[in-house]
Amino acid sequence: MKILILCTGNSCRSQMAEGFLKSFNSELDVVSAGTEPSKNVHPVAIKVMDEFGIDISNGNPKSVNEFLNVNFDYVITVCGGAKESCPMFTGNVKRRIHIGFDDPAEAIGSEEFILSEFRRIRDEIKRDFSDFIHNIK
Repeated sequence: MKILILCTGNSCRSQMAEGFLKSFNSELDVVSAGTEPSKNVHPVAIKVMDEFGIDISNGNPKSVNEFLNVNFDYVITVCGGAKESCPMFTGNVKRRIHIGFDDPAEAIGSEEFILSEFRRIRDEIKRDFSDFIHNIK
C-alpha cells in the first residue's frame, strides 16, 4: 500500500506520521511531502520521536511536486487549525482523507512548554494513525 502524508512544511507533523506508519508496518510504502517544504526536519520533532525509538533524523522535507506522477492508495493531509489550509494533491490517488493536528512548530513559550506541545501532537499522531492502520485492514 502506497501512502503520501501531506502538509505545508513537511518538517513536523507529516514527518512524525511517516515515522509512525513505518514503525507500525514496515511493508507500507510511506512518504511525506509539503507544498512549501522547510529546509530541515524540526529538531524537536526528531527529539520527541526518538523518545519512542523512532529515528526521523534522516528525514528530508520534500516538495509534493516530486510525487505528482506517482499513484497512491491514500493521501492523508495533516494540517490543523483554522489558520491553516490543507494542500490539495492533484496526482492519482484512490482515497483522500484528512487527519488534522495543530502545528507544534507554532508553539511559543518556554523550552518546556514547546517540548510538551511537540509531545502532545506526537501522541495524537500516534493514536490517530494507529486507528487509521487498524481500520484499513
